[in-house]
Amino acid sequence: MLKGINPIISPELLKILAEMGHGDEIVFGDSNFPAASHAQRLVRADGHRITAFLDAILPLFPLDYAVDYTAVLMAFRGDREPAVWNRYKEKLGAWPDGDKPFLTLPKPEFYERAAAAYCVVATGESEGFANLILRKGIIRN
Repeated sequence: MLKGINPIISPELLKILAEMGHGDEIVFGDSNFPAASHAQRLVRADGHRITAFLDAILPLFPLDYAVDYTAVLMAFRGDREPAVWNRYKEKLGAWPDGDKPFLTLPKPEFYERAAAAYCVVATGESEGFANLILRKGIIRN
């Protein structure tokens, strides 16, 4: 048992976050994302929203300063960007290197990038186009 670790982070996910190195990417897939077929490593986190994972992991997970984007999102169809994206901007923007724009990729390119990621976390997120990829940075003093 550890103190100070948000209980939404399973032991398996904590191990993966620690194993990841600079430049490794983690995918938080919404409930419609084909996680099992795209994952090199799969963590099931059904019932939890992606914003809850941001609250839990960002105190532990340095974002990559060496890229021009904060996160990677799947391009959406329609006139308005998904409402969850504003919540992502708010949560990520509170952390070092989290205030950069998002990189949006068409669905096939997003899926290709997700398949190359270190890990895919299958969440219970129900909002559409909520899939999110984060790139791990380095700990800077």
